[in-house]
Amino acid sequence: MNRFKASKFRHTEARLPRREAWIGGIRAGSITSHGNHVKASCRWIALSAEAAGVLGIVPLECEDGGKRTVSQLCCHSDVVTDFDFSPFDQLLLATGSADEMVKVWRLPESGQDMPSSSGLTLGPCGGPVDMLQFHPTADGVLASGMGKRVTVWDLGQQQPLTALDAHGDQLQSLAWKRDGQLLGTSCKDKKLRIFDPRASPAASQSVLGHENNKDSRLLWMGSSDYLISVGFSQMREREVKLWDTRWFSRAMLTVALDTSPGGAIPLYDADTGLLVLAGKGENLLYCFEVAPAQLSLTQVTQCRTEGSTRGLAAVPRLALDVMACEVLRVLQLTDTALVPISYLVPRKSVQDFHEDLFPDCVGTLPATNAQAWWAGDSQQVRRVSLHPARRPTETFTSPVIVDTRLQTADTGPTSTDANTDTDQSEASDYSLPSSLASPGSATTSLSASTGPSSGFASSPSQKSLQNILGPSSRFRHAQGRVLHRDSHLTNLPGLSLTTPGECDGFCANQQRVALPLLSAGGQIAVLELSKPGRQPDAAVPTIQNGAAVADLSWDPFDPRRLAVAGEDAKIQLWRIPEGGLQGTLQEPEAVLRGHTEKIYSIRFHPTASDLLVSSSYDMTVRIWDLSAAQEALCLQGHTDQIFSLAWSPDGKKLATVSKDTRLRLYEPRRSTEPQQEGPGPEGARGARLVWVCSGDYLLVSGFDSRSERRILLYRAQALPDGPLSVLGLDVAPSTLLPFYDEDTSVVFLTGKGDTRVFLYEVTPEPPYFLECNSFASSEPHKGFVFLPKTVCEVREVEFARALRLGQSTLEPVAFHVPRIKKEYFQDDIYPMTRVWWEPALSGSTWLAGQDGKQRLVSLRPADMTPVSEAPKEAPARKFVPASVYLEEKSDEQKKEELLSAMVARMGNRDDPLPQDSFEGVDEDEWAKYLAQIILVGAQVVGRAFMRALRQELAASRAAADARGRSERPQSAAASRITGISLQEAQQILNVSNLNPEEIQKNYDHLFKVNDKSVGGSFYLQSKVVRAKERLDEELRIQAKDEKEKGRKAET
Repeated sequence: MNRFKASKFRHTEARLPRREAWIGGIRAGSITSHGNHVKASCRWIALSAEAAGVLGIVPLECEDGGKRTVSQLCCHSDVVTDFDFSPFDQLLLATGSADEMVKVWRLPESGQDMPSSSGLTLGPCGGPVDMLQFHPTADGVLASGMGKRVTVWDLGQQQPLTALDAHGDQLQSLAWKRDGQLLGTSCKDKKLRIFDPRASPAASQSVLGHENNKDSRLLWMGSSDYLISVGFSQMREREVKLWDTRWFSRAMLTVALDTSPGGAIPLYDADTGLLVLAGKGENLLYCFEVAPAQLSLTQVTQCRTEGSTRGLAAVPRLALDVMACEVLRVLQLTDTALVPISYLVPRKSVQDFHEDLFPDCVGTLPATNAQAWWAGDSQQVRRVSLHPARRPTETFTSPVIVDTRLQTADTGPTSTDANTDTDQSEASDYSLPSSLASPGSATTSLSASTGPSSGFASSPSQKSLQNILGPSSRFRHAQGRVLHRDSHLTNLPGLSLTTPGECDGFCANQQRVALPLLSAGGQIAVLELSKPGRQPDAAVPTIQNGAAVADLSWDPFDPRRLAVAGEDAKIQLWRIPEGGLQGTLQEPEAVLRGHTEKIYSIRFHPTASDLLVSSSYDMTVRIWDLSAAQEALCLQGHTDQIFSLAWSPDGKKLATVSKDTRLRLYEPRRSTEPQQEGPGPEGARGARLVWVCSGDYLLVSGFDSRSERRILLYRAQALPDGPLSVLGLDVAPSTLLPFYDEDTSVVFLTGKGDTRVFLYEVTPEPPYFLECNSFASSEPHKGFVFLPKTVCEVREVEFARALRLGQSTLEPVAFHVPRIKKEYFQDDIYPMTRVWWEPALSGSTWLAGQDGKQRLVSLRPADMTPVSEAPKEAPARKFVPASVYLEEKSDEQKKEELLSAMVARMGNRDDPLPQDSFEGVDEDEWAKYLAQIILVGAQVVGRAFMRALRQELAASRAAADARGRSERPQSAAASRITGISLQEAQQILNVSNLNPEEIQKNYDHLFKVNDKSVGGSFYLQSKVVRAKERLDEELRIQAKDEKEKGRKAET
């Protein structure tokens, strides 16, 4: 395009499909990543699914006009952050994940099952994999970005070719130049960088890109020297910049779009010069034509869609409908559907191939391989024609993954192959889920998952479902509900809603609740849970702490003792009188002094009485002997703020997580220095930790470098090895507060100011986190604290109860599991529980080196029978398959049943008919009367039918006469005779020209599909026949006219 010539794409229009053409039945993932969340090859579409570690796979084109179904590909143990299809092998898919692994998969042909294991695995990569992109000219070359570093892999050798120099901050995008020589990146440090990976790992060029460090993207304009970048200006306006790498000091062109907060997803087609932009979370798509030679960015069209954009992908040019002048097709991923949007150039003729719209494009045969490219080979991919008659038919299969289907057909499975797979899985630092490791291990995984932790049955249908979707939790249908208002505490006065992040906000035990108040002097309201309702407007009973409250906790072995940590570096112990607090309590039972700065948090020992641990801004952790009111131990080793600490369930160890992103594990009685240290969450905004799975694992909640909230699972005996699994949840400012129910292995996660409580069952085997139903409230809660297990109503299958603190209310929330037989005690939900309210030993005994174990007790009421001992009932047959009737009943029996059903509507067949009681008429006379009745009835019906037929024929002829006045005399006469005009006949048979072959072909098809034997209509079939007769008559008339013209010409 130049300034004096109009663009051929100026009239391009975006065409939205009907809902029938949408790909529905999906639930898009909500993770935050730098990927596009959807990608397409000429065969398959891959999209981010809601379940962690799972991709949705759907065919690009539907077969036989049917609906496309979405299959599940279980890829990783953590969320899939990005993925990409090979530009050559249309079945090759690479996936990256927050579990630090890159996997390459060979998808099946259509109609086959998804693979259960990847073809090859790369990593661990030293951090979450943020982005992936295949090389555009060489097969088996893949670039991956994680954190601040880019690695270029040789997939055939499963080794990195090079690791580029670290960037100044988090990577945001990477892109290969189409000739495969250069690689461009954008980064959170606002810089754009150009690399020549074969020449040097250092950037050959760099420039300050966009002035805001929000999400930015970089794209090459084909094989040219031009770049497109999309980002935000200093005023937070979305903008598009055009760059020339030959003069890379500043942008050639800058175009401001709008001030929307969502990052833009760009798609560029180098063959047409069209750029499509879609904002995340928006329903508007922009289409621009980019002309770098004229320094222009011209808007062609914009399209408003029904759903908000979660992801965007471009369909390969070889898959476009070129005969419909489709120059571009994008796939918009919404929350519940995948919407194909076609960009069409209107042309008068859609029967011809338009060379100007569809120049030759890049083919699917690679120009070289990884080793040759790395050695300096820069051959380019051969271009191919998009003309349907000249389009290439050859396909390419990459050798980086052996085609298992061909291998099985040729050699069959061998024990050597199985051993090799096992060795590779064991040699990797990452432990694959057993259900995904190999096809042969699926049975082992299922049998292992059939235990109490998973709640699976062992039916074949469920096993096949588990193979597809992975294991699921028996608490996946758990429901949370706010209890009746009669149990609420309302009109709570002057609550302090600004407690430190290390504090839960308030604390409660089975009898009472302690709530910090906003008034000066560190006042704490103590209310009895047994006295719900509206609280009086007058002053409530309080504790006068004297200093602002930093944290507070009830003694688990003494429900009347409350420990309060203040900002004055003191810990005060308060004793509530019998029957509850009636007035203001001003004198503490004891005061603990030792910390020199503000205290973070305090925790009581889980098994020993009179033991308390505290952490402070002075970077120490101190253990207090409350019986002597003095410090017993002081733990060292922290270098920054201590976010959280937690005792192990047996009380032997203490774990901490701090702002220096480190986890530390102590055995206080052995050493005051940490026994182990390991990497914690990347973000420094806050973190919490809790012991899970019988004290063998640590679950940590925190933030990543992009402020996404996530949970991490560590093996307590191997903290230096890093997390076993990482699961991203959402983006929110508050730290997730975890509560772990040791009886059910369910962890509850929520934050101050949240409206949602996440539930996950934690298992010591992959995939580690099994998602359950979450609980959502209409208003944000200021705190969410769980009560002891003994307050749960087991008759309602309630397995956890919490208190939700609102603006001025305290509401109990019950979590229960739907069960049918509630009259039985659900012993699979309620195992023997620990008697946490009784100490196993005293604090002094524990300090002396001894350990104790609390006894276990059952929660089963005396009048309930365990469901495991319930009498077995024979399963009722809900329905009888149709095959049973077909096999067991004869035709006569089925006719008799049908007749009985029809007669039953009129009356009982055994009842005498009225005519049976008639007298004075013999049988011969009755037969004569019956014949007369039938004859008269037939005559009446016949006359009415003939009258209607004559009226219809007359109307048809009148219409044909009216339409045939403009026809030739013989043609008009034929229309009057047949009752149908020539134009109607052509419309019925869908023909534009009187071509005998086309007429016969359409007639055969329409006659067949309208046959009554296949559910068609005899009326429509008769119309088809009449239309065929009318066209045959017209062909005969035309042939006769042509013959007469020939005779006149000869004379």
